[in-house]
Amino acid sequence: KLFKNIVTDREKHQKSLMLQIAANWLEQEEKEIADAKEAYMAEKCPTRDLNGDQAALMEYCKKLYQALDKIDEDRYDAEAKVAKSDKEIADLKLKVIELAGVKKPALKKVRMSADAMLQALLGGKHKVTMDLRANLKQVKKETKEESAEGVGDWRKNIEDKADRKKMFETS
Repeated sequence: KLFKNIVTDREKHQKSLMLQIAANWLEQEEKEIADAKEAYMAEKCPTRDLNGDQAALMEYCKKLYQALDKIDEDRYDAEAKVAKSDKEIADLKLKVIELAGVKKPALKKVRMSADAMLQALLGGKHKVTMDLRANLKQVKKETKEESAEGVGDWRKNIEDKADRKKMFETS
């Protein structure tokens, strides 16, 4: 029992060390991503001195609007390409299904009487009840006792056969 406690304590300690190392890695990765983001933004979007005259500000706003228009056009083009690709994929899927042949889906077992089925198909129009058992042929079940009585007495069978033999001989 003591050995088991030592092993579990060691495993817990190793697990906590691994979690600490993983947490440090995540922190470093987040820091690197934030630094890369700041460097990209400094390169692509340098800070502007907005203390200039109104004409310079207007020119800067026009450039921003032109950049927005270009980005919107690119986004629209990308969406159109994606929609076209989705349509092509759907068409190709249909062709694959047609080439593979139509597969019937697995049917689920539904416990429903014939009356309920007709009610579901025809709606409120269905008034006639169907008794499917009414047209079945009635069959009597033979019990083992009846068959045992006929076979059980062998002397009776011999006497019956002897009577038949005499009947044929006299004729």
